[in-house]
Amino acid sequence: MGKKNKKEKKGQGKAKTDQKAEKKAEKRSKKELAERGEEDIEKLIAEFQEKDKAKVQVIEEKGPPPSPRCNLSMVPHTEREELLLFGGEYFTGNKMYVYNDLFLYQIRKNEWTKVSIPNAPPPRSAHQAVCVAHQGGQMWVFGGEFSSHSQNQFYHYKDLWLLHLRDKQWEQVKSPGGPSARSGHRMAALKKQLFVFGGFHDNARDFKYFNDVYSFDLETYTWSALSPSGTGPVPRSGCVLLPVQETARIIVYGGYSKEKVKRDVDKGTMHTDMFALVQEKKREDTAESTTKWKWQPVKQSGARPTPRSGMSGTVVAPGNKALLFGGVFDQEDDDEDLEGNFFNEFWSLDLNKGKWFPVDLKNKKVDKKKRRKIKKTDEEGGMEIDGNGDLEEVEDDEENDEEMEIAQEGVEGLDLSDGSSQVQKTNDDIFKVTVAPSAAGPEMATSSSDVATAFAAEEKFWPSARMNTSVAFKDGNFFMYGGVFEEGDKQVTLADFYSLDTNKMDTWTVIIGEDKKLQEWQDPGSSDEEGEGAKASRKRHLEDDGDDDDDEDSDESMEITFDDAPSRIDGESTSDYFARSQDYWIKKAKEIYEEEGETISDRRLLRFAKEVCEEACDR
Repeated sequence: MGKKNKKEKKGQGKAKTDQKAEKKAEKRSKKELAERGEEDIEKLIAEFQEKDKAKVQVIEEKGPPPSPRCNLSMVPHTEREELLLFGGEYFTGNKMYVYNDLFLYQIRKNEWTKVSIPNAPPPRSAHQAVCVAHQGGQMWVFGGEFSSHSQNQFYHYKDLWLLHLRDKQWEQVKSPGGPSARSGHRMAALKKQLFVFGGFHDNARDFKYFNDVYSFDLETYTWSALSPSGTGPVPRSGCVLLPVQETARIIVYGGYSKEKVKRDVDKGTMHTDMFALVQEKKREDTAESTTKWKWQPVKQSGARPTPRSGMSGTVVAPGNKALLFGGVFDQEDDDEDLEGNFFNEFWSLDLNKGKWFPVDLKNKKVDKKKRRKIKKTDEEGGMEIDGNGDLEEVEDDEENDEEMEIAQEGVEGLDLSDGSSQVQKTNDDIFKVTVAPSAAGPEMATSSSDVATAFAAEEKFWPSARMNTSVAFKDGNFFMYGGVFEEGDKQVTLADFYSLDTNKMDTWTVIIGEDKKLQEWQDPGSSDEEGEGAKASRKRHLEDDGDDDDDEDSDESMEITFDDAPSRIDGESTSDYFARSQDYWIKKAKEIYEEEGETISDRRLLRFAKEVCEEACDR
């Protein structure tokens, strides 16, 4: 008994030591931030909440749609033809903006209303929201994260909020036993319960990914930590969580996680597995009323998506199918540089069979009874292509509907950079976009191949590639808003908005087109218009100052030397030398940024460290 107590005390002592170390690190971090003139993040959130207390009435204003953002939530109203958009983030290159504004989109009227309600949740992104049909409609919001403008500080939430849709009233629901603070998790509503799975927590010193499952009872307002039997998903964030109401199960697909390989080096993993969370059958000889759950692996079939993260999906009813869009695959170059390959592929998933289908839009089909085939051209009449690629004479036919084709090949996006798109205004200021043939249009075609090329282009408008877009399904329509993609070191945040009729699947309707004027970007650390600013300053640290003795503007306090660098073995390549001594170069690279009063992500720090090493070796 004594040995057991000693072990327990030893474990408690280690925990206390870790807590003390963490508090000291937080105190040191706050001191550094204060020296830079940046407020503590918890103080920023407290100031926001105090300011919000001054609001006493609900204000509804019709106006423009939300600003560019990603990692927001978009959910359908349970009783009205409306979508609710909440929160999100927008990074300009120099500043991170996090929101807590609430927008209503009225589908039939194509109108936006910004709704300001007292006692709203603090700003957040990468949270989760769902709507349920209780008490006139409810929207539940859990977790997420808040970042300072500089991204030096991150705060993860573990709070649960309820928006009463009928009364337009926010309420923070405080119930013990819920999930820990996190973002990047997923939440779904099933049988009067909310289910939360996965996510991650990052405090700038360490990170952790989760694979725990919690349920929240919508009638008793209580949390329960589930312990499903069987082998389930490993920890991850950013997965796809799809509730299947008819069979009372939840599908988990994909996601992303990372682990430490060694100091300052992390390895990311994109998951492509699929699991189902299902109820265990109750034994007839037991009086136990508690529902138990189990994990079941799902065997996938069909033409599956390639590995990616940041893919977004939603369940489409009826039929127990899901539609999913986008994502990114990070290609690692030279073991540290990451090049993002973004997708605009559209996928259909059979939730009962686990079967994948890439989705493409098919060219128009026309009634063969109302036209006759011709061999090549008809100078007097219009021409169109039938399903076999043959030219046919076409009569006016208002019933010629386009149909969706579940293709066996991947979806390939269309490049609109040549400006060949045509915008046609329809009812309620909603736009439908088609692509005008740039070479030979149908009216200019002189051969079947010309016409085929023209019409194929005309039918191929497709939203651009992106990750972390927001999708929702309402009254037979699939909606998609915003997201983000990268162009080199530039991160582009979107504010475009599309819908697709899932009954017809004929064309993407562009509610808000992509506007490049809204895509603000400033080089990180650069505020002067003339050029590279901080980049040039950092480069000066790497240059030999032997020829600059006459430079009166040189700042000796900024010079960082490499006299204490690890010795290099004769004949050793720069890459091998860096791999062996990268801890030293990462430290030096960080010192350079700190001298400039700037911060840098781990990924860019590693890249810059290699540049520092190469410059030093070339001297």
